[in-house]
Amino acid sequence: MSRRCELTAKGPQVGHKVSHSNIKTKRRFLPNLCNVTFISDALGRNVRLRVSTNAIKSVDHNGGLDAYLLKANAAALSPRALELKRQIEKKAAEAPAAKAS
Repeated sequence: MSRRCELTAKGPQVGHKVSHSNIKTKRRFLPNLCNVTFISDALGRNVRLRVSTNAIKSVDHNGGLDAYLLKANAAALSPRALELKRQIEKKAAEAPAAKAS
Protein backbone atom coordinates (compact mmCIF):
# COMPACT_ATOMS: atom_id res chain seq x y z
CA MET A 1 0.00 0.00 0.00
CA SER A 2 1.49 3.33 -1.02
CA ARG A 3 1.86 6.12 1.49
CA ARG A 4 0.04 8.66 -0.67
CA CYS A 5 -3.14 10.62 -0.04
CA GLU A 6 -5.89 9.68 -2.50
CA LEU A 7 -7.27 13.23 -2.73
CA THR A 8 -4.30 15.60 -2.47
CA ALA A 9 -1.51 13.26 -3.72
CA LYS A 10 0.66 14.13 -0.71
CA GLY A 11 3.46 11.59 -0.33
CA PRO A 12 6.65 11.04 1.64
CA GLN A 13 9.24 13.79 1.62
CA VAL A 14 12.98 13.46 2.23
CA GLY A 15 15.05 15.55 4.59
CA HIS A 16 17.75 15.42 7.22
CA LYS A 17 17.72 14.35 10.82
CA VAL A 18 20.12 16.80 12.49
CA SER A 19 21.87 15.66 15.65
CA HIS A 20 23.09 17.85 18.48
CA SER A 21 26.56 17.76 16.92
CA ASN A 22 25.02 18.90 13.60
CA ILE A 23 25.53 15.55 11.83
CA LYS A 24 22.96 15.19 9.06
CA THR A 25 21.49 11.80 8.18
CA LYS A 26 18.74 11.14 5.67
CA ARG A 27 15.20 10.53 6.90
CA ARG A 28 11.66 10.40 5.52
CA PHE A 29 8.77 12.63 6.51
CA LEU A 30 5.59 10.56 6.05
CA PRO A 31 2.16 12.16 5.56
CA ASN A 32 -0.42 11.73 8.32
CA LEU A 33 -2.78 9.30 6.56
CA CYS A 34 -6.11 8.10 7.95
CA ASN A 35 -8.72 5.66 6.68
CA VAL A 36 -11.87 7.78 6.50
CA THR A 37 -15.44 7.07 5.42
CA PHE A 38 -16.97 10.01 3.56
CA ILE A 39 -20.67 10.32 2.72
CA SER A 40 -21.43 11.10 -0.91
CA ASP A 41 -24.81 12.83 -1.25
CA ALA A 42 -24.88 12.56 -5.05
CA LEU A 43 -24.11 8.84 -5.10
CA GLY A 44 -26.14 8.09 -1.99
CA ARG A 45 -23.50 5.88 -0.39
CA ASN A 46 -20.45 5.88 1.85
CA VAL A 47 -16.96 6.00 0.33
CA ARG A 48 -13.84 4.79 2.12
CA LEU A 49 -10.61 6.57 1.23
CA ARG A 50 -7.09 6.77 2.65
CA VAL A 51 -6.45 10.50 2.96
CA SER A 52 -4.24 12.92 4.86
CA THR A 53 -5.62 14.91 7.75
CA ASN A 54 -5.07 18.03 5.66
CA ALA A 55 -7.39 16.59 2.99
CA ILE A 56 -10.07 15.90 5.63
CA LYS A 57 -9.99 19.58 6.58
CA SER A 58 -10.16 20.59 2.91
CA VAL A 59 -13.17 18.35 2.27
CA ASP A 60 -14.99 19.86 5.28
CA HIS A 61 -14.09 23.38 4.20
CA ASN A 62 -15.43 22.82 0.67
CA GLY A 63 -18.75 21.46 1.89
CA GLY A 64 -18.36 17.70 1.57
CA LEU A 65 -16.81 15.09 -0.66
CA ASP A 66 -18.96 15.85 -3.72
CA ALA A 67 -18.12 19.57 -3.76
CA TYR A 68 -14.43 18.86 -3.12
CA LEU A 69 -14.13 16.34 -5.96
CA LEU A 70 -15.97 18.60 -8.43
CA LYS A 71 -13.44 21.38 -7.73
CA ALA A 72 -10.35 19.13 -7.51
CA ASN A 73 -7.72 18.90 -10.21
CA ALA A 74 -7.94 15.47 -11.88
CA ALA A 75 -4.14 15.13 -12.07
CA ALA A 76 -3.81 15.06 -8.27
CA LEU A 77 -6.49 12.42 -7.69
CA SER A 78 -5.92 8.67 -7.35
CA PRO A 79 -7.62 6.35 -9.86
CA ARG A 80 -10.35 5.49 -7.30
CA ALA A 81 -11.01 9.16 -6.53
CA LEU A 82 -11.01 9.99 -10.25
CA GLU A 83 -13.67 7.33 -10.86
CA LEU A 84 -15.74 8.81 -8.00
CA LYS A 85 -15.38 12.26 -9.55
CA ARG A 86 -16.66 10.97 -12.89
CA GLN A 87 -19.64 9.26 -11.23
CA ILE A 88 -20.53 12.43 -9.29
CA GLU A 89 -20.25 14.59 -12.45
CA LYS A 90 -22.52 12.13 -14.28
CA LYS A 91 -25.12 12.25 -11.46
CA ALA A 92 -24.91 16.06 -11.35
CA ALA A 93 -25.54 16.23 -15.11
CA GLU A 94 -28.55 13.89 -14.82
CA ALA A 95 -30.19 15.86 -11.99
CA PRO A 96 -31.03 19.05 -13.97
CA ALA A 97 -32.23 16.97 -16.91
CA ALA A 98 -34.63 15.06 -14.64
CA LYS A 99 -35.99 18.32 -13.19
CA ALA A 100 -36.58 19.79 -16.67
CA SER A 101 -38.71 16.82 -17.76
